[in-house]
Amino acid sequence: QVQLVESGGGLAQAGGSLRLSCVASGKLFGLPLMGWYRQTPGKQRELVATASRDGCHTYADAVKGQFHIFRDPGKTAVELQVDNLEPEDTALYYCNAMWSETEQFWGPGTQVTVSS
Repeated sequence: QVQLVESGGGLAQAGGSLRLSCVASGKLFGLPLMGWYRQTPGKQRELVATASRDGCHTYADAVKGQFHIFRDPGKTAVELQVDNLEPEDTALYYCNAMWSETEQFWGPGTQVTVSS
């Protein structure tokens, strides 16, 4: 079993920044694709950013230039720097580690709340 633990969420003012962290542990068979997703009540979970094991990053269009994902090559830890926060960024942010569509794991989530 794989465990993911997120940290770094909290309350921030609009225009502020937060840095989210996620560490994977347990039975890790190779290096997964790791990423961040977010979800607000009544909406589907949406992709924010991913980082592959060889350093390739992808971002949702809505966060390009605002969020930045970091991952050391060969590591199963990932961070998300979120800058210029807006109230619309308020959500529960989840860390994901994926080896395949059927072999992926989620953290419990870390809440980010942005006040205007």
